[in-house]
Parts: sequence; structure tokens; C-alpha cells
Amino acid sequence: MKKKSGWRIVFIISIIGCICCAGFLGWYLYQDYRTEKEYEQLQAEAREKAAQEEARKKEEDKVSLEEIENAEFTGEQQGEEAEITENFFVDMENPINFDELQKTNSDIYAWIRIPDTKIDYPIAQREGDPSYYLSHDMYQQPRFAGCIYTEDCNSKDFMDPNTVIYGHNMKNQSMFQNLHLFRDKDFFDSHPDVYIYTPEGVLKYTVFASYTYDDRHIMNSFDFKDKKVFEKYIDDIFNVRAMDANIRSDVKVTSDDHIITLETCVGGQTQSRYLVQAVLNRNGKNE
Repeated sequence: MKKKSGWRIVFIISIIGCICCAGFLGWYLYQDYRTEKEYEQLQAEAREKAAQEEARKKEEDKVSLEEIENAEFTGEQQGEEAEITENFFVDMENPINFDELQKTNSDIYAWIRIPDTKIDYPIAQREGDPSYYLSHDMYQQPRFAGCIYTEDCNSKDFMDPNTVIYGHNMKNQSMFQNLHLFRDKDFFDSHPDVYIYTPEGVLKYTVFASYTYDDRHIMNSFDFKDKKVFEKYIDDIFNVRAMDANIRSDVKVTSDDHIITLETCVGGQTQSRYLVQAVLNRNGKNE
């Protein structure tokens, strides 16, 4: 009888363990689902409010234009001609309303989108706590999925030689999981563009490399402000010969350029990272 009782206890414990595991898995999947729905809602709200603001500005511009057309020319110069400087912004509509976004979270300072992927997210940065958004969402709530983010060793204007942008490799294909699409050469070849929206305008990048790398902290490993170091780093990228590497050899990248490095994890390889790198186009064009 004691032997049967022992087996019964083991069986009951096993059932309880299975229930607990199922509950944890259900909670984990629900958190992923909720996070994704929150981002979808934020995307829709940001675009809707931006459209409303655009409509309002067009109406104001219309009124201003009518005033100009009806005004008499006095022959006097109204101010001096502005100095023309190099412009990196693309001449396209910015669909993101950053005023509203920053009411949600003042750490959000940009937005990244890669066409034909699920990568369409705000970018955040927490000053003084570089890895904060590794484990916190856009609402600053603890969440395993985290948020797309940069560390405070990078400036927020994307004018550093190399800006590293991090995101989790989520099983539900959210966050930066879709970077792994660039493993496929056909996808890599047909998807060269990355867009980053900022309050000042839209930046367009051309993807020039994707490959598996080690887990070193890139910004702490290279002094990119040293042009010789940056030039050597770029040369090494174009000389990558890994089996999963894709390189766009016809894109010219120099130490005078500004690049972004999109970084995520590799499933089952804790000491590896998958990188997609793109160069900022000048005046919206890759030269």
C-alpha cells in the first residue's frame, strides 16, 4: 500500500507541475501577444495623429499662400538667404507624430521601419541606464520583449559613425526577429532600404551587409571616432566570408559615412549576434 501511495503522490506532483508549466507558458504567450497589440495600437495612433496634424498644416499653408499672393511687393529683402548645408533627410512625408509619442514616453526619440517586415517600432534611449529597454517596454513597464533601443554612448541624431540599435529576437516574430529574413540572399538583394523617422525628418539607409557576429559590445570594442579604426572596421565587414553573410559590394561606404548596426540574438547561440548594417544616404540617395 505504501508503494502505491508513493506512486500516487509522484503522479499528483507531476500533474501539478504540468499545470504550472502550462500556466507559465500561457502567461508568457499572453505577454507577447499583449506587447505586439500595444505596439500595433501605438503605430496606428502615431500615424493617425500625424495625418491630422498634416491636414491642419496644409490648411494653414493654404491661408498663408493666399495672403502672400494678395500682398503687394515692397521691393525690400525680407531677411538673408539661408546657408545651404548638406541635408540627409529624404523628401517624404513623416508619418510619426513625435509630440504625442513623447507624451507616452519622453525617452522615445526615433522610429524605425523596414519595408516588408514586421520591424515598425519606436526607438528609445534611457540616459544613465544603457540596458534599461532590454527589459522594459515603450511604456517603461517590465516586459521580456523590451523595446527597440540604443545605448547612451550613441547620440540621438544618428550622426555618430556607427549607431548600434538593439532588439530582441522574439519567437512570435516581433521586435528584431525579422532581421533574420536578411539571411536569405533573395530577400537581402530585394530589400535594400531602412527608414528612420525623427522629429526633424526622415533618414533613408541602404543595407550593405548582414551576417552572424560574436557577442562583443561593439561600441566599447572600437573607437569609431578614429577614422583609421572606422575605415578598418568597414573593410573587415566587406571582407566577411561567413556562410550566412550577404554583402552588397556595389555600395560604397567610407569613414566619412554614418552607418547603423541593427543587432539581435541568434537562437541557440548565446555567444552570437546577428547584424544587419546600413549606410545613411546623402540627400536621400546612395552615392
